[in-house]
Amino acid sequence: MSARPASGLLISAMIRRVEAAGGHAMVLAKGDATAGAILLVIADRGRTVRVVERMLGLDEVYRWNAAGPADHDEPQALTDYIARRRRNDPDLWVVELDSPDAEQIAGELI
Repeated sequence: MSARPASGLLISAMIRRVEAAGGHAMVLAKGDATAGAILLVIADRGRTVRVVERMLGLDEVYRWNAAGPADHDEPQALTDYIARRRRNDPDLWVVELDSPDAEQIAGELI
């Protein structure tokens, strides 16, 4: 199994990289600093493009997999999804990365 960095460290690195690239990042919900699951809301100019979650694959490699509601353009659907997930997993991190390069940056850091 591949080692994974602590969730808080990975999120801090993502935020710094996105901001260094001229984007914006915000922690919407703080989870467990060591082993919390991570849900990323990928946005471009304030519009949600995609929602992904860090998952361990069968090959024991972490990847970002699609998650969230089917309609990302409906803000209430995303808000409800996040609330539901946080009720079931209070250690879940939810982070919004707003940058054209956000998904690429997240992929490089996983």
